[in-house]
Amino acid sequence: MSVLKFALVGCGRIARKHIQALTDIQESKIVSVCDIVKEKAKKYGEKLNIPYYTSYDDMLQNEEIDIVNVLTPSGLHARHTVDIVKKYKKHIVCEKPMALKLEDADEMIRVCDENNSRLFIVKQNRYNLPVQKLRSTLEEGKFGKLVLGTVRVRWSRDQKYYDMDDWRGTWSMDGGVLTNQASHHIDLLEWMMGQPVEVSAKIATRLVNIEVEDTGVVIIKFANGALGVIEATTATRPKDLEGSLSILGEKGTVEIGGFAVNEMKVWQFEDKSEEDREVMEKFKENPPNVYGFGHKRYLEHVIDCINKNKKALVDGLEGRKSLELINAIYESAETRKTIRLRFEPQKCKLGVRHE
Repeated sequence: MSVLKFALVGCGRIARKHIQALTDIQESKIVSVCDIVKEKAKKYGEKLNIPYYTSYDDMLQNEEIDIVNVLTPSGLHARHTVDIVKKYKKHIVCEKPMALKLEDADEMIRVCDENNSRLFIVKQNRYNLPVQKLRSTLEEGKFGKLVLGTVRVRWSRDQKYYDMDDWRGTWSMDGGVLTNQASHHIDLLEWMMGQPVEVSAKIATRLVNIEVEDTGVVIIKFANGALGVIEATTATRPKDLEGSLSILGEKGTVEIGGFAVNEMKVWQFEDKSEEDREVMEKFKENPPNVYGFGHKRYLEHVIDCINKNKKALVDGLEGRKSLELINAIYESAETRKTIRLRFEPQKCKLGVRHE
């Protein structure tokens, strides 16, 4: 396994998790960081004793780099990914969501394909141990016919959080709770339940002064006939409550809770096995924050995919699936209609600047 050289574009809140994960992986080396705010880049550059930049063009011209982690605001993911790949043909690790507009996601996929650059979209919660166990059990068919899948994101983000940066809470650069905080949970719901075919949604802004929603409720119909419910809010007070996923089938029920879909809460099946008795302990984990443990596992997977030319768990096409669902959610909220997928956004505000 060759050691891959990483560079970070964007030194905001999530950069710390990438740095922590990559520092713990033997096959990775962070060689440089970049942020348009010099103090942010300097902080990590000096901490890691590596060069830091305020321009990724300067960084990519001066440093030998294999993979660029795009950690900029969501509304800039597509622009930065496309520019870096066209100019420098680097592999890309892009934080969620991969873009805000579907057309931008399609451009990212196309440009990466044309330049033989791998595109990895960060969905680290897929690597939480309880989630992995749930997925493998679904693949074994142990649930039988799926009935209902639900996710609940009950987190707390106050006005101070949104005031930290002028892009937070805007349609053009961020999106609301459904795009930002709940995007991982929406990805997990779709990964477990399959292709959504109809979406109906309501959104509201209740407790903070932002353009976008802090609360949303969604009903989904899946191609297999099952239904889904998404409940998401950053208006939980005074602190985070849960980030959970429940799957109900004709032969069993599983609920994963905790703050970050990380703690097995319910595991019950009609056909009991010896293994079932061990699941509640074996697949219980409780990371100290909402990011979970998955960044290290996810980035190890990225390195393995590049070194061994393996298929990625979440490439551009896979990352696009949850983005399309999120766009459909906003389309439904704006039109007050049930939206059928596949669809072309008409009223969805996501990724559009509002004066």
